[in-house]
Amino acid sequence: MAVSIESVQQTLKTVLDPNTQIDLMTAKAVKNLKVDDGAVSLDVVLGYPAKSQIDLIRTLVVNAIRKLPDVKNVSVNVTSSIVAHAVQRGVKLMPNVKNIIAVASGKGGVGKSTTAVNLALALAAEGAEVGILDADIYGPSQPMMLGITGRPESLQENTIEPMEGHGLQASSIGFLIDADNPMVWRGPMVTSALEQLLKQTRWRDLDYLIVDMPPGTGDIQLTLSQKVPVTGAVIVTTPQDIALLDARKGLKMFEKVGVPIIGIIENMSTYICPSCGHEEHVFGQGGGQKMCTDYGVDFLGSLPLNLSIREQADSGRPTVIADPDGAISAVYKNIARQVAIRVANLSKDMSSKFPNIVVQNT
Repeated sequence: MAVSIESVQQTLKTVLDPNTQIDLMTAKAVKNLKVDDGAVSLDVVLGYPAKSQIDLIRTLVVNAIRKLPDVKNVSVNVTSSIVAHAVQRGVKLMPNVKNIIAVASGKGGVGKSTTAVNLALALAAEGAEVGILDADIYGPSQPMMLGITGRPESLQENTIEPMEGHGLQASSIGFLIDADNPMVWRGPMVTSALEQLLKQTRWRDLDYLIVDMPPGTGDIQLTLSQKVPVTGAVIVTTPQDIALLDARKGLKMFEKVGVPIIGIIENMSTYICPSCGHEEHVFGQGGGQKMCTDYGVDFLGSLPLNLSIREQADSGRPTVIADPDGAISAVYKNIARQVAIRVANLSKDMSSKFPNIVVQNT
């Protein structure tokens, strides 16, 4: 009995995407399936960046199809297609930016900025076009973490070009002021500066824009959550009760304005002594997981309290760049993949599908 499209489709229902645990047919990832005299060809299109996963997924598909009788050869092309997703009601998408992901904490000192830059770099390492907006006007840190110096260019009136570091497009008030110059501004000036940074930066075809939020739930956070088209928010916390208290406030703020919570990252979960290997839960244990259970959101992963993370970020070469094959980079990359998968599962933006309706008096 010759191999048929139907038999290949049935086989593909048994092939699970190792990152989502959903079979490729249910995920609607199979495109352009053709069967011709025992030759099978198809495309697998993933909704998230997966450069490091392409060979694994191709092998799973090829091995499954080869088990069918009368299959002579198999050709599988695995790619990613990242699309824009829906945002808060009444807020329009930005041009050249498909998805905006806010990384927030509610409290300072939990490693949010370090987490944000490593997530951005991990998404870029998987093949996505990624930018990072440093929304902490009072204490910008991304210029140092990305090792970027100098001033941005302005090639068009009232716009600035994004600076670049390690393959990321970046915008920060830190590029426009001296490093030791304090921002003695009131709330309205700060929110105006943030909106200008976001909307007047000429972002170039971004799949994801990571927004490194300032701590708290004040003017800047409200401006971002009400006026900026945010696809979803990631909450960074430590296991410590006082950090969790503020993280919960940040989570509730996003919920109130209709921004989906992508998940929670627990930073500084555990400390392993570099001398003796003893593991200690310095800031408590299980707080991030409990918060996820309480609010019905996903736990994206946990990161250790590690000296190298701080040293690498301070040197302008964050962990994902400084030690791309290391254990901590693997954690960042796995968390970034989980973020991208959850974004891919959100409702797609359909605004471009509808025509503009104009009512005229005739």
